[in-house]
Amino acid sequence: MKILLAYPYFQQDRAEDENVVAIPIGVYYVAATLVEAGHDVTVANWHGLRDKPEVMEKELREIAPDILGVTVFTANRWGAVQAARMAKKVNPKTTVVFGGIGATFLAHFFLDRFQVVDCVLRGEGELAFPALLQAIKDGTSLAHVPNLSWRDGKQVCDNPCAPFVSDLDSLPDPAKYFTFKHVILSRGCPGKCIFCGSPRFWEGRVRFHSPAYLVRQIERLSSRGIRFFYVSDDTFTLRREMVLEFCRLLQERGLKVQWQAISRVDRVDEETLAAMRAAGCVQISYGVESGSPEIRKTLRKNTTDKQIRRAFDLTTRYGMVARAYIIYGNPGECEATIEQSRRFLHSIRPLVALFHVLTVLPGTELYDRACREFGVTDDVWNMDEEDLLWFDLDPALEFKQVHDWGTRLKRAQHEALPEYVEQLEVAEEPRLYPAFADFFSRLGMTFDQGDYAENYPQGTRDHLAERLFRRALQYGADPKASLGLGMLLHRHGHHSEAVSELEEGLRQFPNEPNLRLCLGIALMNVGRFKAALSHLEKLRAFPQAQPYIQQCREAVTHH
Repeated sequence: MKILLAYPYFQQDRAEDENVVAIPIGVYYVAATLVEAGHDVTVANWHGLRDKPEVMEKELREIAPDILGVTVFTANRWGAVQAARMAKKVNPKTTVVFGGIGATFLAHFFLDRFQVVDCVLRGEGELAFPALLQAIKDGTSLAHVPNLSWRDGKQVCDNPCAPFVSDLDSLPDPAKYFTFKHVILSRGCPGKCIFCGSPRFWEGRVRFHSPAYLVRQIERLSSRGIRFFYVSDDTFTLRREMVLEFCRLLQERGLKVQWQAISRVDRVDEETLAAMRAAGCVQISYGVESGSPEIRKTLRKNTTDKQIRRAFDLTTRYGMVARAYIIYGNPGECEATIEQSRRFLHSIRPLVALFHVLTVLPGTELYDRACREFGVTDDVWNMDEEDLLWFDLDPALEFKQVHDWGTRLKRAQHEALPEYVEQLEVAEEPRLYPAFADFFSRLGMTFDQGDYAENYPQGTRDHLAERLFRRALQYGADPKASLGLGMLLHRHGHHSEAVSELEEGLRQFPNEPNLRLCLGIALMNVGRFKAALSHLEKLRAFPQAQPYIQQCREAVTHH
């Protein structure tokens, strides 16, 4: 059968969040399972197509799927419904199947209200989806398809769920058939956070791939040019020995990749962090949530101030960005707890902090509380708004108040970040010096050309970028640091010094075209056109070098 698995758009743009823009890794696992069952499978990312329905329609007409599978989160539910409507418009005989965490907890919502949705697969899909396709092909009853919610006349029926796949390594590797950047070592999380659907979706269980499975997958993907990966486990470092083995295998295979992960502050230690950095990890995200122990207790985060401070200090000391997730507008939030969060953030000095208003999601303990205390029902998801926010329900909180809290926290982080950068210290670990050079140079590029370049005055960002590039070079040769420092000096008119820095960088990295191009331009600016031409002519295949080559030739000829 022809299967199209689509990831629909959200109501609001989220282009800055790679974890939302990318197709969830679970879709690829289901797709690989269906491929090996003999089906013709296409995976489509419709995330950015909210205003381009014609693109979705064109793809549906070209592929002409028998089955459209749609991955649903709560926030993209209207994109999912629109995809279903379009599929039925193109071909009314197409069977539309919803799946994913949003569909799992809102199965009756979709089946009761939208006839364009034929059925919902709840929970894990690798066993259930092939069973559904077989039943459709054979024309047999859907009553025996595991995990399926479906209509029997006007009644919505929920079939029992199959057991979880016990051996994740038994699943086909999706990297055999598809290319992606998000990977996982495990499924599930032991945490009990009241705002998260993971505890109920995975029933509190955690299952693991072997480290060898994940490394083979990364090896396949890196052979196609993928050099950066997002390890999407809820708690990557849950099993310390598996993380150490994964890091060892990555290095043993000589895989020069970089990656980031998500973890808990109570699940990291020095040996693990050092191993992760040596194996290419550049960032770890932690759910801090709040600087108030009472708020964290309410959210069932079960972490202490000491654990959080230690995790952020160690992560930074081993040359990785420690990113903080912060939630505000929580039950019990007040001026005092917001001030606690502001002060606490200043004590842990995160290089990146993401701030979110507390969102109420189906399948969470928080949603159950909203239903009990405020009479919320699934009818709430008929609203046009993408999310249900706690402060919209809680009479103790007001919109302007919560908005002001968010503004205050974000401003405090923004104003303090330069200070955090000036205070950066790394461990005395000579074997990690190349990684530390990479750490400082990456951060320097962020201020010079990246996300922070637009957020600070020119003088501030140039000062920080130069300081970071020079610190990087103290730990070893690094092409980004040499390039960044050379460009910075060049912009400030220090052309001779720029030439010296770039020449040294190119001596260390003779195959870096950007270093060579920048050196050529710097040489032109000090009147050394013949020397510049000797470098630029090696870049004849690069269009951006052509105008400089022409200028040099004219200058050399006239001279």
